[in-house]
Amino acid sequence: MEILSKKTLLELRKVNSETCISLYMPTHLTHPENLQDPIEYKHLLKQLEGSLMQIYTLTEVAQYLEPFELLINNKDFWDHTSPSIAIFSANGIFKIIGLQMSFKKLAIVAESFHTKPLSQYLQTVGRYQVLGLSLDRIQLFEGNRNSLVEIMLPEEMPKTLTEVLGKQLTEKYSTTGSYGGVHVGGEGMHHGDGGKKDQIDVDTEKFYRFIDKDLLENYSKPSGLPLILAALPEHHSLFHEVSKNPFLLKEGILKNPEYISANVLAEMAWELMEPVYLLKIKKLGEQYSLAKANKLASDDLEIISAAASTGRVATLIVEAGKIIPGKITNSDTGAIEKGSINDPETDDLLDDISTMSNKMGTEVLVIQASEMPTKQVWLPYFDINISIGR
Repeated sequence: MEILSKKTLLELRKVNSETCISLYMPTHLTHPENLQDPIEYKHLLKQLEGSLMQIYTLTEVAQYLEPFELLINNKDFWDHTSPSIAIFSANGIFKIIGLQMSFKKLAIVAESFHTKPLSQYLQTVGRYQVLGLSLDRIQLFEGNRNSLVEIMLPEEMPKTLTEVLGKQLTEKYSTTGSYGGVHVGGEGMHHGDGGKKDQIDVDTEKFYRFIDKDLLENYSKPSGLPLILAALPEHHSLFHEVSKNPFLLKEGILKNPEYISANVLAEMAWELMEPVYLLKIKKLGEQYSLAKANKLASDDLEIISAAASTGRVATLIVEAGKIIPGKITNSDTGAIEKGSINDPETDDLLDDISTMSNKMGTEVLVIQASEMPTKQVWLPYFDINISIGR
């Protein structure tokens, strides 16, 4: 299972095949609730089977579903899922993506992968990550204003000081005493001469540098999300000193997350993240007002679509959950046609324009209705640094 990133989304969007299978499913993180997940999964496979049977023989259908079937009895997989999973299969491609929020069940066979839920997930403003740090355990969480869930790190990733340093670990390190035992996460209290303490500090610094580099390359850069450090007070100064992660916030949580509840950790994380989020929303509003005053903004969908088709929209902001029925009839000119929400052949114009904008290098952001800087339907900026849509 991999973590969703912009790179992964682009890879999925490039795939065009006669048979692209997309499956979305919410899952449970705890026992015994997760026992029902394989059952729900089999129901979704039945839906896929029905769709495939309209085109292919029984043998061909079985071949398409074989990689999906292998997961049904994989207990380890179902015991280590995320709040939702998304699975994509076509032409030798089989990707399982762990999603850190609940998605609706969906099973689709088409000529391209169904990536709209992934797009909106990545584009939602206000997401962040939390690094839980102690010398004997590393945890990573992802959250937003409503929830915070743990990301299951790869088993092969070293997660403790002894695992990272191995034979390089200073022998004197093992003589440190335990301060407060397990109640404070088993943190070591230094005894003896200054030389011993210096060696321990060197070991700790090496450990922090390794963790910082691994998280930056594999999580922070791919996601682009702000990172909050959660650790006992004595760890913050050194970690910030060695960190090269530009996404790491200066303010952190001065507690070991192992010993506070998930709800409390989520509240503490959002308390730190909310000012960062609100500042970004405020800046977007100010940029919009400036563009509007200089006649660089519009709330006309036709103008917006035309500008997006030629790459003249730098940033597009869309209201979360908003749907405008219609479709783009000419991708070269951005010509659109509005429709009825009850028409099964009618797309969502906001999603279509967002997708087109993404392909042209536009940054697309999804924010709440109450935070949109206008009551108009769409508000884009052209040829500067922002375009706003609602």
